[in-house]
Amino acid sequence: MMPLTYSAEVAKARKAGTPIVALESTIITHGMPYPQNLEVAQQVEADVRAACAIPATIAVMEGALHIGLDADQLSKLAQAKGVAKLSRADMAVCIASGRTGATTVAATMIAAHLAGIEVFATGGIGGVHKGAENSFDISADLMELAQTPVSVVAAGAKAILDVAKTLEVLETHGVPVIAFGQNSFPAFWSASSPLKAPLRLDDPAQIAAAHRARADLGLPGGQLIANPIPKGAEIPAADLAPIIAHAQSDALAHGITGKGVTPYLLQRIYELTEGRSLTANIALVRNNARLAAQIATALSTTAPKN
Repeated sequence: MMPLTYSAEVAKARKAGTPIVALESTIITHGMPYPQNLEVAQQVEADVRAACAIPATIAVMEGALHIGLDADQLSKLAQAKGVAKLSRADMAVCIASGRTGATTVAATMIAAHLAGIEVFATGGIGGVHKGAENSFDISADLMELAQTPVSVVAAGAKAILDVAKTLEVLETHGVPVIAFGQNSFPAFWSASSPLKAPLRLDDPAQIAAAHRARADLGLPGGQLIANPIPKGAEIPAADLAPIIAHAQSDALAHGITGKGVTPYLLQRIYELTEGRSLTANIALVRNNARLAAQIATALSTTAPKN
């Protein structure tokens, strides 16, 4: 079994049975500059605590897999240079080589499951990139949702993706896609989209019950909880469509491929929206953290069956 390094706060929560919410670390290292990245990470952790759960920000630091970071470690990670972006394929190599890496959705799910954490809050999942029928560029996040039993709270899939194809892949692999409180599938920076969500639940306790029911049925994989960005923070989809198309055209012109596509597009959209996309991103991540804490609290009242 992989040795895990727990923060003092998370270790205490595990012992006491306090609800815990996993948080990814790529938003810190690859999402925004210092010191804004640190401030946002601290805000998200505070949101989880305010909702009566404990945050566990996950990262690999000098070869050690950390479940929860203390204040000094969070600050150090926020200022670190050359941090690897970790998914399922490269997580073990980073650990074995003693490097520092930030976890994506897939890697965070793996670490959370190892630590017995059942709920994870992120911004948006990766998925099927536009043009994937030629590039085969499909995020490992989708396969992770199909095999690792963690409920992931996100504002849908990132709007830069082919969201319809992303939903088709999730359906093929038996991943429940549950919109929270609405019938429309959220569109990341926008609260709704023309796509109907496959499933809908309106209560964190129901989401927790569905998580438990999947385990009782012996079904592999997790759930995607699609939580719409608060209306006051959204950017209308009609405003975003030409901006996303512009950014994708720029990426193609510059030959951006593989892991470089998502960060490039997000940065270009940030520039084209004059910062509005980042403001919306922060709002949706914080909103997801609050919902994840409610789900984790509901799960903590019902122990999993052996």
